[in-house]
Amino acid sequence: MNPDIALPSDIAAHVAFALNEDVGSGDISARLIPAGTQAQATVYCREEAVLCGTPWVNEVFHQVDASVQVEWFARDGDAIGKDQALFKAVGDARALLTAERCALNYLQTLSGTATLSRHYAAQVAHTAVTLLDTRKTIPGLRTAQKYAVRVGGCHNHRMGLYDAFLIKENHISACGSISAAVEAARQLHADRPVEVEVENLDQLREALCARAEIIMLDNFSLALMQEAVALNAGQAKLEASGGINQQTLVPIAETGVDYISIGALTKDCRAVDLSMLFSQEDTR
Repeated sequence: MNPDIALPSDIAAHVAFALNEDVGSGDISARLIPAGTQAQATVYCREEAVLCGTPWVNEVFHQVDASVQVEWFARDGDAIGKDQALFKAVGDARALLTAERCALNYLQTLSGTATLSRHYAAQVAHTAVTLLDTRKTIPGLRTAQKYAVRVGGCHNHRMGLYDAFLIKENHISACGSISAAVEAARQLHADRPVEVEVENLDQLREALCARAEIIMLDNFSLALMQEAVALNAGQAKLEASGGINQQTLVPIAETGVDYISIGALTKDCRAVDLSMLFSQEDTR
């Protein structure tokens, strides 16, 4: 695990919720196994991926049975090959089976997010652009998926509605103008960054006059985006947004915008294919 990538502080609480959702009053299938049976389980990745989610897996096994021993063969951020063993868990057979699905749900989802983020980041490595995620995360997995985005080599936009202003069309309409909305934001929280979403060059000019720190270019064409970069001339940070995909990503990055926000990093990620093989032969 890269020590420079901070872990969320809510892992234990989220794992407790997930286990309660899955285990409920008890794992009745696991009770088919005689009490005290010891076993070993090894998890394999069935495709190439970027590993992410090891702290969540560790916490799942810890909360189910703190005596289970988990040994990792890779760490978060590592590129994983097809059929590579990821970790081994040794301990009570009932506990291993009870923890399996919850642990793998975290690992497959967060590895999927990190894998997609790594892919997008690689496409624009030749530019100076910073790729950002959005708030389009799986409910309950906001901090976890944003961690996975960082593991994959991209960056986080605001965590939620509380840590930065993002003034959009409806905010502007309700406040009367871009200038009025920015001024209201300054009065409310002078310490929070202010970003304004604009839909044309006239709105861009107004946002620049209001001294917004970041200006989001919503669904601008490539030609219009290039004009915006020239007009801005480094006054504010420019963020491209709106339906960006693998076909449009590189041309947009090459316009010279500072940021590109991509909802697909967390919204459209596909879970990585994992499998757990269980045995009782060797529990060393």
